[in-house]
Amino acid sequence: MGAGFCDNYRFLAKYNSWINDRLLLACDALGDEARKLDRGAFFGSIHRTLGHLVVADQVWLARFATSGAAHGMRFTALEGGVLDLPDGCQLDSVLFDDWADIKAKRVVLDVAIENWVADMPGHSPELVMRYSNSKGTERSHPAWQAITHFFNHQTHHRGQATTLITQAGGDVGITDLITLV
Repeated sequence: MGAGFCDNYRFLAKYNSWINDRLLLACDALGDEARKLDRGAFFGSIHRTLGHLVVADQVWLARFATSGAAHGMRFTALEGGVLDLPDGCQLDSVLFDDWADIKAKRVVLDVAIENWVADMPGHSPELVMRYSNSKGTERSHPAWQAITHFFNHQTHHRGQATTLITQAGGDVGITDLITLV
């Protein structure tokens, strides 16, 4: 199971960086007002949707780092301020009001994600993760389920962001993962 799963996650991390770059470029072409306009999406605006991904990615990466440590693994890519959520941060918290700041954090996270999966031992996805979710419910399951959710969650909200960008008159272009093959 391990090596194939890790190769898949490395491919998804590469896609993650590529498509996030495209989203950020499309958003650069929009003004701050267009990015922050509430368009009725789950998180309202483009800015808040992309901000949610920054928060959620850090929450999950912290869980992966903690789980790795519990199994004797150190993921250095997830250290050094990469996971710097403030106390009391919620999944809908706005961490960055300034567009340049959210972009910079997105790039830092994407590099960290690629490096994390590059360093992931082949057996990691099979290890059991234990953590509390955002509602305080204790969870325990194989890491591959959470890692798969992590990448799927990003895709879900990037799809929303792509729709919002299009509604604002922007163009992300081709978003298909298979484009990387």
